[in-house]
Amino acid sequence: MKRLVFFLLIIGLVVSAFGQQVPEYRFASGSWAFTGPRLYQNDARAPLAKVNFRVPQSGPMIYEFNARYESGAEDGHGGFGIHLFADTAYNAVSWGAGKSYLLWLNYDENPLRNSGIPAGLSAQVYKSTSNSSMTLVDTVDLNEFAYLLTDANLSQPVPVKIWMDGSSGEVRVYDPTDPALDYYFYFYVDPKDVPLRGDWVALRTNGLKLSFGLGL
Repeated sequence: MKRLVFFLLIIGLVVSAFGQQVPEYRFASGSWAFTGPRLYQNDARAPLAKVNFRVPQSGPMIYEFNARYESGAEDGHGGFGIHLFADTAYNAVSWGAGKSYLLWLNYDENPLRNSGIPAGLSAQVYKSTSNSSMTLVDTVDLNEFAYLLTDANLSQPVPVKIWMDGSSGEVRVYDPTDPALDYYFYFYVDPKDVPLRGDWVALRTNGLKLSFGLGL
């Protein structure tokens, strides 16, 4: 199994200290910048903020990083997520990210009617077929965990750990409060897509200022 901690590859301080070559990354939309060891998206109004990282992916992969809320949810809406196994990178505003799958964490007090998105806290899986086309594959209501959205908790980095097998489409998202637990699920993968392979990961936000860092 390949273990991917992709922020380790791109943080300038790590590169400077160990003399490694910086892999390709592209700030595609939004307002991104490194401050010390963290990557910040600083535009709370950006609905489709995105940064692309060149990361070869095939078979089982592990993605680990942490996310910290900075501001922007005062209007009752915001979200962030990660495109995995993307075949291309588009260095501008886009809805999708080539052929890829998007895992998304969402908070919306007033979602659009008939969108299939529950009010409050939820998670979605989207299949992206182009930079302008995505379809909703699955959605999970997470409002039983909404009590965790306190000022104290939001001020701390939240660990994110995702295991995905490009050979089968199996995904495991680990419990951020207990790394020994995981939410285990499959989502539908078109037989024509298997095995999934990709050269890019795209991290994105919607209506939030967030920062990201290494590790759990």
